[in-house]
Amino acid sequence: MAVTICESIMLVCFGISWPISVYKSATSKTTKGKSVIFTIAIILGYIAGITGKIVGKNINYVLALYIINLVFVSIDLALYFV
Repeated sequence: MAVTICESIMLVCFGISWPISVYKSATSKTTKGKSVIFTIAIILGYIAGITGKIVGKNINYVLALYIINLVFVSIDLALYFV
């Protein structure tokens, strides 16, 4: 149980930054300071986390946090190209 709580805290802490980054990308109309390679690495990390949860049959609310974070990072990546 402690592992799940710690993983949740980590995902929430990381997850707080993604909506802010999406907002900044959408309103600033610039990609200055953004790294596509870094963003893709983050996306791959979230995909690995989701895959680990599914393969390990450890499907719980933490999976939703991975998915929410993945969605926001993917939106941020899409905004980079727009």
